[in-house]
Formats: sequence, C-alpha cells, structure tokens
Amino acid sequence: MVEGARLESVYTAKPYRGFESLPLRQVLRQYPMQIDETLVMQLIAEQFPQWSKFPIKAVKLSGHDNRTFHLGKEMLVRLPSAEGYAAQVQKEQKWLPRLMPYLSIQIPEPITMGRPSKYYPWNWSVYHWIDGKSANTPSLVKPNLNEIALGLATFINELHKIDITDGPTAGTHNYYRGGDLSVYDTDTKKVLTKLRRYIDVRKAAVVWEKALSSYWNQQPVWVHGDLSSGNIILKDGHLKAVIDFGCMGIGDPACDLVIAWTFLTTDSRAILKSHLSLDDDTWERARGWALWKALITLVALEDKFSAKALTQKKIIAEVLDEHKNN
Repeated sequence: MVEGARLESVYTAKPYRGFESLPLRQVLRQYPMQIDETLVMQLIAEQFPQWSKFPIKAVKLSGHDNRTFHLGKEMLVRLPSAEGYAAQVQKEQKWLPRLMPYLSIQIPEPITMGRPSKYYPWNWSVYHWIDGKSANTPSLVKPNLNEIALGLATFINELHKIDITDGPTAGTHNYYRGGDLSVYDTDTKKVLTKLRRYIDVRKAAVVWEKALSSYWNQQPVWVHGDLSSGNIILKDGHLKAVIDFGCMGIGDPACDLVIAWTFLTTDSRAILKSHLSLDDDTWERARGWALWKALITLVALEDKFSAKALTQKKIIAEVLDEHKNN
C-alpha cells in the first residue's frame, strides 16, 4: 500500500505535501480520488511505456466498483474505485484464465496487472477489449430475452462444472456472494421497517424468512457473484460475454439467479429456470437475494416514486407474487 507521502496529483493535480505522517486511508478521505484519463495516462507511461502512444478514453458506462478506460482499440484499463474493491484485482488475474477454457460465453481476458505507484494506491488491470454493449445501455435495441436466458443458462451450467479446487470461498472480498444469506438478515429487517409506506413488508418478511430456511447442501460451485444486466455484453442483440468477475467465488449458486428478476421477464425467467438443474430451495434463496438487493437499493433512494424506485418496487412485487404462486 502506498502511503500519502508518495501519492501525487491524481486527485488535486498537486503532489501531497505535509501528509507524511498520515495513513493513506485518512488522506483519501480528505482528498477524494479522481480516476480519470490523466491518471491512466500516467500509469501507462510509468509501467507500460510500450503502450503510451495509444489513445485513452473513458468508457461511458464504467460501473461503480471500477473505472474502465479504452486503451487503443484492442485493450481496456480497469481500476478499482475504492479500497474495498482492490482485492478483486488479483483474484480476477488468477482465476479468469483458469475459467476461460471451460466457458463457451466470452469472459474478460487479462493481459497484465498494474502495480501500486505514486499515482495510484492499488493493483489494477489491463484486459483485452470485448466488442459489444452493456445490456443496460439506454439506446440498446430491445434484445431477445428468451434467447439471452438460454445463453445465461449455458453460462451458469458450464460454470458449475468447473473444478473448484482452491477456489475462494465467500467473504468480504465478494460481499459473501455464494455464502449464507443470513449475513444480511439484520440489515434486511432494519430496511423493512423503513419501507412500510412503500411495499408490503409483511409479505416481504415471509419471503425473506423462507429464503433463510434452507442451505446449499451440495458441493460448492463457482459463482459469478454479480450477474446483472450491467455485466452482460450484447452484440446485435445476442449474448456475447459476461464481464466483471470481482465478486466471483465458490459456494451456493443462488446469488447468481437474481438476474431472473432484475433483467428477465416472466417468460424468459421460466426458460432460465427450466434449463438449470437447481432445486426449489435454491430458487427460494435466490428470491431472498433478489429481495435483499431491491430493498437496499430502494431504501437508499431519496425519491421513492422516481423511475429507479419504481423499478425496484416492480422487482419486489414480482418476487413476492412468484413466492405466493409456488
């Protein structure tokens, strides 16, 4: 970890002076990090000068956990946006090349890993660029969700067949994806008390308790950990790739099924379910994961009647209705 005395003007365009005795974390609190094209240019020039003449441009839909930049036409640079995401870099560097040969759906291919420097305090990555668009791109032509559901089922089934030896178990590195849903029990119950005016919290509590009542009692399997529309790449309306494996690990696959409610519709959700050999208890836990995610997103929104809030309410309603009908 690089201390504040060595960090230069990525944040303020001036070197840090007078912070020699302060820990990095305190410096970053006082001076929020700006991860921009200038920073990437500095890092490339310092560590990979052979690429320093390539143009650098920020990716429009860059995500929250990481910031992503085009490096020329064939590469991308990806930098964690905060310390909590930094541990994911080495994990992806290690495991993505091992998973890749077993997957028919394209996944990110690391080229190299950048190191902490005076410009930036954590490891970072250079990947091959994947041509296509994120599934949550606003201008995207309406995709064939039934076809995408089949592609996602193929991806999940292939992922579950890969050897898990020495794979990372659930923990803080991936926000307990693949682990026991009960880790979020206290937070979920607190959120429910705050949303009484906006959703049926009684039904939501029933669904949540049902999700907590079972466990994955088979061998752990690989999980992506954040299988969402933003991490699905489409090309000409077809599933091209799955990206962002920062939350990957081994364990219970229920967390990867959340996309059935956050992106798919009733018909395509049924297709996904019919092509996965997972029991009803796993789908109950999946509803729990989807409910938790929608609840914490909704409670954080100031306007509970905004478009974003309505989307979360719709997810919650579908989860509750599906539970009732099962």
